[in-house]
Amino acid sequence: MKNKKKTSVFVTAGVVIVVLYVIFAVKPLNEEFQFIPVWKIDVSNPPVVKAEENEETFPFKLMQTMGYFTQDGKVTNFSTFPYKATISDSYYTSYRENNSSCDFYTPEGKKAGTIKEKGFPMFDQDRLFIFLPGGSSFARLSSDGKKMWEFESSSPITAFDSSEAGNAAGFADGSISQFDSEGKILQQFTPGGSEFNIISGAAISNNGNFIASVSGQNKERFVLAKREDAHSKIVFHEFTDNSLPYQKLVKFSKDDSKVYYDFDGKLGIVDTEKYKCRHIKIKGQAISLKESDLCVFVLTKQNDNYTVYILEKNSSLIGSFSYVAEASFIQTDENSLYIGKDSSISKISIVKK
Repeated sequence: MKNKKKTSVFVTAGVVIVVLYVIFAVKPLNEEFQFIPVWKIDVSNPPVVKAEENEETFPFKLMQTMGYFTQDGKVTNFSTFPYKATISDSYYTSYRENNSSCDFYTPEGKKAGTIKEKGFPMFDQDRLFIFLPGGSSFARLSSDGKKMWEFESSSPITAFDSSEAGNAAGFADGSISQFDSEGKILQQFTPGGSEFNIISGAAISNNGNFIASVSGQNKERFVLAKREDAHSKIVFHEFTDNSLPYQKLVKFSKDDSKVYYDFDGKLGIVDTEKYKCRHIKIKGQAISLKESDLCVFVLTKQNDNYTVYILEKNSSLIGSFSYVAEASFIQTDENSLYIGKDSSISKISIVKK
């Protein structure tokens, strides 16, 4: 009887221990990202379907074709161009090398206006610019194509970016200028620190408080500068031993909490509040960065090899995949990634479970 009582006590104690372990020791599994293919369409010569009222469309440009498509894979506008073109969410146009004027259009294909200035137009969302002959001046255009204001420099423009707060231009002499939407110069500075201080990449934050740049040869330097009245304060910088001779991607996140930059075979990521930096190794040159609600996607190019790097919003690298193409782009929606490859566009849905 005593042995049975002891056995019963041990069994009861064991059960209690197991229950307590389950309650306090078991942790839920980490959430994982799932990437689900949704559709793939051919855009070499697609059927064009009129977009429904208020239906969102996304621009694409592949090889010598461009147009707009919808979330469900309908092509709502399509055209070819012989030389060059620029396209944004709001407008598109094509132009030739000796362009004296050009018409531009809305995503629905309606004529929005005519640019009567000579040069190369550049559209960024609903913001219209033209780079004038000679390469050292540019102009801001109105929504109907008329020149609003112009800036002329003695040095060629080597980097350019715009946001709702204005625009920034970098020059071959190593200087950077920030403008508001009316053309007023808000600040001018030279990052310096290199033997040859050419600006190879620049970006302006959406709120206009920061300018970021990659500049110089021997040594190459990344600089994050914060605007204080009409002056600039460098709040973060770093050098690299290698200076790669191509234009660098520099881009702020949508909420301006981070700035990303292509830097010596790496993607640099700086927190704009703590001024802390981390690096992620990448293959080739970073050419595009897009954000969805869940992830950040970076497209790089090395010869005909393209790689898409996938980052969580906390900048942790989730994974990457590569493919061979002559031309490619990435675009994002709330929880979707669109990949353009030569003559096709694919949609991938992103789910976190």
